Amino acid sequence: MKTPPDRIPFDRRLRAPLLTAAFLRLSLMLAAYASTGTRIMTQGDTASYLEPGRSLLLHAVFATAGQPEIDRTPGYPIFAMIAGMAFNNVLLTATGQILLSLLSLLLVRRIADLVYPERNIGLIAAWLCAFEPLSILYTVRLMPETLFVLVLLVAIERLLIFQRTGRLTEIALAGGLLAAATFVRPVALYLGFLLAAGISLTTGSRRRRWMAPAVLLFCFVPWLAAWQIRNAVETGYRGFSSIVEKNLYFFQSAEVSAELQHISLESEQKRLGYPGESDYLAAHPEQAVWTRSQRLRYMRSQSTQVLTQHPALYLKTHLAGVGVVALSPCATEWLQMLNIYPSPETMPRRILNEGIFASIGRILLSHPGVTLSMVFFEILLLLLYALAARGFMSPRQNRLAAFTLLGIALYFLFISGGAQAVGRYRLPVMPILCVFAAAGVPISRAKEMRGHRGPAVELQRGS
Repeated sequence: MKTPPDRIPFDRRLRAPLLTAAFLRLSLMLAAYASTGTRIMTQGDTASYLEPGRSLLLHAVFATAGQPEIDRTPGYPIFAMIAGMAFNNVLLTATGQILLSLLSLLLVRRIADLVYPERNIGLIAAWLCAFEPLSILYTVRLMPETLFVLVLLVAIERLLIFQRTGRLTEIALAGGLLAAATFVRPVALYLGFLLAAGISLTTGSRRRRWMAPAVLLFCFVPWLAAWQIRNAVETGYRGFSSIVEKNLYFFQSAEVSAELQHISLESEQKRLGYPGESDYLAAHPEQAVWTRSQRLRYMRSQSTQVLTQHPALYLKTHLAGVGVVALSPCATEWLQMLNIYPSPETMPRRILNEGIFASIGRILLSHPGVTLSMVFFEILLLLLYALAARGFMSPRQNRLAAFTLLGIALYFLFISGGAQAVGRYRLPVMPILCVFAAAGVPISRAKEMRGHRGPAVELQRGS
């Protein structure tokens, strides 16, 4: 039986997928810069990460507009400043993210070897990651996804090593890395607790059944608690990131209220005071003298009341968001990056409100080229899912490692659902899909069969 080494070896066969991945990502960066400059690379939420990062660098205070920042966490802002945004160099920062994505490719190969230790699946997984459209796209956008995926993959790799060796140092590293990933994107906040529960249920040794989860949580929880203490001391807010309350109020409960009133989500959000603080105070003038923590407590209590009163409708809207995350082709983002997306006025603003078939029909009639792009990316995504399902059903695998990866993927899909769901939230799932899909690629099985015929194939494979 082939036993993967504890270190990540560099196989010279990885040069081709690494070079291909670098070429595709650098080409997109240069094409985007030639067509739109840095505007698309830094549009959307990018500024909300850069401002507190710059404040931390210049004044040693993580703040926005002079107030302690509690929406964003410091992981990505620090990276962005170090990678080039301290000098306002967008291309240098994007290049840094490309390097991170190449490291992620190496980790995907390593994780594949741990899940399929008797099969040469890792190289195929690396090739799939090299061509995966979503990861290519978000190496060029100045957003935390690429950094988050890298840190998450290192944590997963250490967790799988623990499952194979039982060494507590590995689970300690996994816990610390999960905490680091949470500081990049708070979406991982609950993952450590779920993994601790899973380890407790699957660890054979009675002593390690409680010790391993305890070590994981000991290396995970204190870092998060320290940030919550910081938030409470500086602002009175006791949570980890106030994005949670805002998403609950302006998206998840607002979607339920909009469904009940038979109006669009945008109309309900406008009534609630979205998107800016001035809009919010115009809708809630009595809160002008409230502190931020009081407003956030109000948002949480109001949202909780709506969601608990209509649990079935909330589940429906949440699962619809899970579908958006899982199946959105993200062709729009590609077209915007290359400055060939049609005028927003002629496109559906929100498919869930307008209706899937009505939106598709409108796009097909007005912009057939956009439709073809969406169909192309959707076919690629569905093919990857089909191969992943086939690979997951393979009998020749480390079942515990495979179910661990599946659980992590389902966690990110489910927690990213709701009205705020967008396709980019699927990015942490894509490396896992590539691992499973690599095992489902028919050519991998054909190579194994040829390998059993004699040593000549092994010589050819190593040439």
